[in-house]
Amino acid sequence: MLRRVFSGILIAATVACTATPRIIKDVPGSNNLKPDEQQALITKEIAELVTSFNYKKLSLNDSLGGVIYDNYLKSLDPNRNYFLAADIAEFAQFRSNFDDDLKAGDLTAPFYMFNVYQKRYNERMTFSIKNLNNNFDFTKKEDYLFSREKSPWFKDMAESDANWIKKVKYDYLNLKLTQKADTAIKSSLKKRYENLITQSSKINNQDAFQVIMTAFTESIDPHTSYFNPTNAANFNIDMSRSLEGIGATLSSENEFVTIKSIVTGGPADKSKQLKIDDKIIGVAQGNEEFVDVIGWRLDNAISLIRGKKGTIVRLKILSKEQDMSAKPKIVEMVREKIILEDQSAKKSIKTVTRDGKSYKYGIIEIPAFYADWKAMQAGDPNYKSTTRDVKLLLDSLKQQNVDAVVIDLRTNGGGSLVEAIDLTGLFITTGPVVQVRDLRNKVEVDSDDNPSVVWDGPLAVMVDRFSASASEIFAGAIQDYGRGIVIGNTTYGKGTVQSAIDMRRVNPNLGEKGGQINLTTGKFYRVSGSSTQHKGVTPDIEFPAIFPADKYGESAEPAALPWDEIKSSNYTKIKDLSKDISSLKAMHQQRMKTSQEFKFLLEDIEEFKRRDKENSVPLNEEALKKQRESLEQKSFAQENARRVSRGLPALKKGESKPAKEETFDFMQLEALQILTDFIGFIKVAKVK
Repeated sequence: MLRRVFSGILIAATVACTATPRIIKDVPGSNNLKPDEQQALITKEIAELVTSFNYKKLSLNDSLGGVIYDNYLKSLDPNRNYFLAADIAEFAQFRSNFDDDLKAGDLTAPFYMFNVYQKRYNERMTFSIKNLNNNFDFTKKEDYLFSREKSPWFKDMAESDANWIKKVKYDYLNLKLTQKADTAIKSSLKKRYENLITQSSKINNQDAFQVIMTAFTESIDPHTSYFNPTNAANFNIDMSRSLEGIGATLSSENEFVTIKSIVTGGPADKSKQLKIDDKIIGVAQGNEEFVDVIGWRLDNAISLIRGKKGTIVRLKILSKEQDMSAKPKIVEMVREKIILEDQSAKKSIKTVTRDGKSYKYGIIEIPAFYADWKAMQAGDPNYKSTTRDVKLLLDSLKQQNVDAVVIDLRTNGGGSLVEAIDLTGLFITTGPVVQVRDLRNKVEVDSDDNPSVVWDGPLAVMVDRFSASASEIFAGAIQDYGRGIVIGNTTYGKGTVQSAIDMRRVNPNLGEKGGQINLTTGKFYRVSGSSTQHKGVTPDIEFPAIFPADKYGESAEPAALPWDEIKSSNYTKIKDLSKDISSLKAMHQQRMKTSQEFKFLLEDIEEFKRRDKENSVPLNEEALKKQRESLEQKSFAQENARRVSRGLPALKKGESKPAKEETFDFMQLEALQILTDFIGFIKVAKVK
């Protein structure tokens, strides 16, 4: 989570001894990437930061070095599809020195491991292309083990070859079952594997360095993270929900940078000269010469196309139908600030009828806690933030006379702490919202100081296993104050504070290419004193979770900090909802006893558990065909059973859902039923 600008701790450029990098042979068949001096310096600085200023307070010693080594190896080849046992045996010499190497900024060993990985990867892709000419026998009884993370490393190349022949055979069979001809299958797979080799050839030392640093920081704790300049820029775009550019989503297809969507109202849209699937083959800044971007990595091409608001960019464009012999169209645009509205808070209204009376509910979905700090600091009165967006939505809902409001935080992974505090302030007068303990064990209470309340009516907050960080602060505060009802699944359990630090602040010599580190510098606690770390927020009314806690969430992270609690802050509960919640639970459980949708949910959970245990598929054509037909028939029958129970017409075989048909959301609909019960309690209380 992005907290306030890192302050209160003086970070000076570290002075560390620099070991002479060991000399390791080149790896034929790889790009033979090498670390540069700046990466060595960044590594030393990060080693100092995570051991001196991380909340966890640990030493970079042999034990932690071994964890980083294991984590790095797993990040390179998590499914054990590429490395041989001989590679792992060779790498073992680096394990005991991994900590010392990182402290000294010596990246020779991890880069060598990366180069060996790239060699094996390219070998496997080349091998796959070669084996497309095999005469596969799809009548044999054999299986392909697609999940190998718990399997031993391949003992030799012969064992690896045997596995990859099965992998190619599986890819081939997948296309064969779609009724494709053999020539089309071979052409399609050859193109796929060749494209993967091409993408591999574009990997540079910044990519390798990012993988190494991610393995390093994630071994400290799950949320301390280093971002190279490109990833740092994307992180900050995500936080602000805005960027400066032309307003188009791009992808890489067959060596071409291709337009996949256009933002309404942006420069690309205003130009009326760009279409979906147009190819960008050249980029020029203002009146400068064009740069040919055919075959470029997508992120490098995007960095040329993006730029400061008010500057001019020119693009050479070929339409989807045109080939390289055609004359490209030149499109000139002035870059603008693009607001990513589709990733911002949005509202809808739902109606529930009970006992002849209709209740109107406003639902506000919040995908993240975002804020454009740059625009705010520049004095922009219309800067974008979660709280400002939600306030406008609440004002609109009040004008539409809704009876209650639902704040939907499902899959909201967090964001700005300040926004979580300010958003809570829209529903309470004043008071503490969250407590933060820093690495000196000093506790700071962050409060809402604005006495105005935007919505004082009935409130529900919806959460799931992927509601994390700022979402948990907001939900926990609403729950602790008794301001509303929390409904859904136990949340993720991410209760740590990260400070975003530009590496130039650590060492000015790093310049713009130093990147950014998000360093864990504190821990969140609810106003009640309970940490949100590890345990998350338990809803007042809980639904069965599809995703198990032992695989999804903070409790599944081996380096996660533990749960604990501190003294409660001084806050006044708005209302004790315990009796109401007890009654609401009973009414909810009674509904679930006869709810067909609840039965479907339990079936989904069991199906997920069953599928999660699978690690292989048959390579026999008839067996795989029967398996898939059986699954499709089962899925089709389940879908129609659900449609009929919802009063919708059953689908005919091969028929798709109507395009405008609303997605069914059982948890949301039940939340509205719970709110209806709650409104009934409130009215009874007022009558009394």
